Amino acid sequence: MNDFKVAGKSIKDGSDFASQQTNHQDAELRHRNVGAGGARAAVFGISDGLVTNVSLVLGVTAAHTAVGVVRLAGLAGLMGGAFSMAAGEYVSMKAQRELLERELEIERREIELYPDWELNELVSMYVDRGIDQELAKQLALNVMADPVRALEAHAREELGIDPGSLGSPWQAAFASFITFAIGAVIPLLSFFFVGKTTAVLISVIASAVTAFAVGGVLSFFTGRSMWWSAGRQVLICAVAGAATFAIGAIVGGGAA
Repeated sequence: MNDFKVAGKSIKDGSDFASQQTNHQDAELRHRNVGAGGARAAVFGISDGLVTNVSLVLGVTAAHTAVGVVRLAGLAGLMGGAFSMAAGEYVSMKAQRELLERELEIERREIELYPDWELNELVSMYVDRGIDQELAKQLALNVMADPVRALEAHAREELGIDPGSLGSPWQAAFASFITFAIGAVIPLLSFFFVGKTTAVLISVIASAVTAFAVGGVLSFFTGRSMWWSAGRQVLICAVAGAATFAIGAIVGGGAA
């Protein structure tokens, strides 16, 4: 029989090792992909659009306005919110990218001008991570021999930056615009096809179903119960819609 050493324990045969390997792979599959920022952004964008426009549509409807006014208000909310989200995402991402690029350029110049200092700095960081002094020095020498790898190593270890993943401001803006618009059109769509009363009922049901689905998807990232996450999302949407409906009824009634 062959002995294997895993985490200081002796495994007497290959079947035991294979069993542990299979269990480990199963455990790995249960990890969420928390780096999937695009997917999370899409879910949150739809949620924002949904809550914003269902509140706006119900608030305007409660003021006893004509269905055409509700359509106009809903479209204005959709376009205004989508452009606002896109602009905010673009400016935020652009500023962040420019800041990171500036830090990377400073680090690049330091590597060019003070290679010995940067080498010792990298060795110290490796030692702090528990690597033996001699091995840390050898690793640092190998890394510093390539300027590209040297910059990547210092960016990751010293600055916490991945030079290859700074993000695209235009991509973020476009994604925010589209996902917000998708969420915002759901409570509005029925007002283009049926009468006002029926449209309100369809809008509320469609918004509730969508909020439930969004909450269910969010549970995939958080690991919380799907029912808890979905119920919370529906509650948020319901509270926002009810609040603006009440305000619309009060203001509309007073104006009349």
